[in-house]
Amino acid sequence: MITKKIKELESLRSKAADLQSQIESERKSELAILPHEYGYDSLKEFIKALKAAAGSRRKGRGRKMTSKKAASKSGKRTYTKITPVMKAKVIAAVKADKTGSAIVKEFGLSLPSVQNIKKAAGLVKKRVLVAA
Repeated sequence: MITKKIKELESLRSKAADLQSQIESERKSELAILPHEYGYDSLKEFIKALKAAAGSRRKGRGRKMTSKKAASKSGKRTYTKITPVMKAKVIAAVKADKTGSAIVKEFGLSLPSVQNIKKAAGLVKKRVLVAA
């Protein structure tokens, strides 16, 4: 009795595999003619139209820029040009005991950029190892 059920199961599995291959071949043929049914000459044009219809999505990874200062009108991130004059002003602010976050807000730089300027100017204190 169990062998009969095993044979039936194998038969159903083979039918399912046949159906799966038929579905895949029909899907391929239907997708191949889809651009021509909608009046597009090439697949590239059809894909471009689909992307436009789907709407824009944010590209890339990372956090979404929320501040007005960080994003321009086109939505792309803007970068502050670090000039020698700006470096001198940052060094002066560090020597005036301003915090890193205050310098970042004042000059529109990132904190790592401020740290790099401090390091290049020799204003970063070396760590002292304390024996335990």
